[in-house]
Amino acid sequence: MTHKTLSIVHPNGTRIANGEKTIEVRRWLPPADLTGDLLIVENKNFLFKEGETDIGTPVAVVKIKSVRPFEEKDIPAACASKWEPGYYSWELTEVRKLNSTQQVLAAKGIYELEIDL
Repeated sequence: MTHKTLSIVHPNGTRIANGEKTIEVRRWLPPADLTGDLLIVENKNFLFKEGETDIGTPVAVVKIKSVRPFEEKDIPAACASKWEPGYYSWELTEVRKLNSTQQVLAAKGIYELEIDL
């Protein structure tokens, strides 16, 4: 099955899976048509350039409840250390933790991953 996927650097993917992190902060907006499930893959390295990839592990499936400008009050829910203007808070809901050990592609942005969960 093909899943819309977002890679998140360790330990924040695990924090999402465990319900500790309920806001993902990004400088960019998700596609407007992204209304279904989003697979979270946790990887070890930040991906800065288009086309850059890494290896990760599927840790959760979530839905994006809403997206709005990142506010200072979001710091605890985002497990962030500081607030900066120009970022967006992606409010995550319906978190379903996965217990996978599969090694899969981690890529920049939202990408499609063919995987059976």
